[in-house]
Amino acid sequence: MVVEVGYAQAWDLEACAPWRPISAEEARERDAAGLPYVVVYQEPGREAPLEVRLVSWRDHYVGLWVYDAQGRRTYDLDMRLLDDPSRLRRRYSVGWSYTDPEMAEFDKACPRITVDLFPDGRGRRTEERQGQGGGSYVTSPGLRDDERWMDRPAFGEWPLLSAQVHGLIEPPGFEAAEVAETAEPGDGHAPATCWRPPRPAQPGPINELFRPGVRVTDGYHPEMTVVEPRRVGTLRVPSGLLAVSGPDIDHGDGPRITVPVPPGEYVLDEARVRFSYHCEWRDAEVTTTEPTAVRLLVSETPAANWEMALGPDDDPRLFIEQQIAGFDTDGATGCFADAGAWDPLIALFERGLIRGESDLDGYEDIDDGSMFMQRTWDEASGGELMSFATTGDGTYPVWVGRSEAGEVIGVVVLVEGMPELLPERDGTPTDAAV
Repeated sequence: MVVEVGYAQAWDLEACAPWRPISAEEARERDAAGLPYVVVYQEPGREAPLEVRLVSWRDHYVGLWVYDAQGRRTYDLDMRLLDDPSRLRRRYSVGWSYTDPEMAEFDKACPRITVDLFPDGRGRRTEERQGQGGGSYVTSPGLRDDERWMDRPAFGEWPLLSAQVHGLIEPPGFEAAEVAETAEPGDGHAPATCWRPPRPAQPGPINELFRPGVRVTDGYHPEMTVVEPRRVGTLRVPSGLLAVSGPDIDHGDGPRITVPVPPGEYVLDEARVRFSYHCEWRDAEVTTTEPTAVRLLVSETPAANWEMALGPDDDPRLFIEQQIAGFDTDGATGCFADAGAWDPLIALFERGLIRGESDLDGYEDIDDGSMFMQRTWDEASGGELMSFATTGDGTYPVWVGRSEAGEVIGVVVLVEGMPELLPERDGTPTDAAV
């Protein structure tokens, strides 16, 4: 069997076709420079590709997409180039088993198996079944260490990794595909329909959540208006290291997230939105105000950019699309605290909240209607802790706002999901939405 090998700057998911085909020589140059490119393996006479390899060394990424004769993706493999330049780590994969030739690509009724492999050797295999019983079945992947890695082939020497899937017994012969001329020469930006390397979760318009008058929607309520942030109190961080964590989780290794800030006392406030909705049990239109985020404000200067804070074990080279890092909670609770006094502050939190010790020095419940619930303080250091409610259990990312000079101006935790900006009243979008 002969397989044609072609190269392109990108892969158009909507058209299921290469975008801006390039020669093997240009692809080799992009490979050496770490720039993104794709490799397309095509069987002559077959409309859909056999597989597409997506490469971006600057993003530590190689992907493999396998297609069936109907042009549906049947397998998606995510591999990462880490510290050993000769090996690729298998990071993530999804396999779809279409039960009917007419079933649409990624149909929700299509059984699929997802394998998520973690850096510490653990992993999770999730089988989503259809039909009688349905549901998901989660197990350990059971892969040996050598099955988690692949030797990195040199450019032009990659095998057809999907050969077995396509029923090929003998290794295929490879021929260079003809490079079609493009009407748009150059290295312009690929359209939004083209593949790009995986990106972790993005911050969204955090500044706007604290700007009164901005209109947003959470997808459920069609229009919500940001109102003046509510200032709740202050937090002393004399050590110059802010902790953001779940106070209800075992903290043998200390807080999950820490952010260096100048030693000092900082304002704590809440972002809030006001909206109206129809209350069924009252059979009336009701207007209410709810919080969307909590913030430790370091400076009144608006943030020029926001970044997701990482824990000590978080490696952004391994993040899959929209992955988050943050603190975990089993009790719908987070906290801001002075990391320098973490142990005594957490001990006071547990004694006051969990053990219910009365008249405990260094602990108080907060009953002012805000998201903040408990406060503890360490007399020896002057450090403080303030806990706040989240809207549920799970992992919450911590967003650090920085000025143009890179200085921390604020630390934010969204207690709801990130709302979407709505156009201003005159129909134009806000600056952040452009």
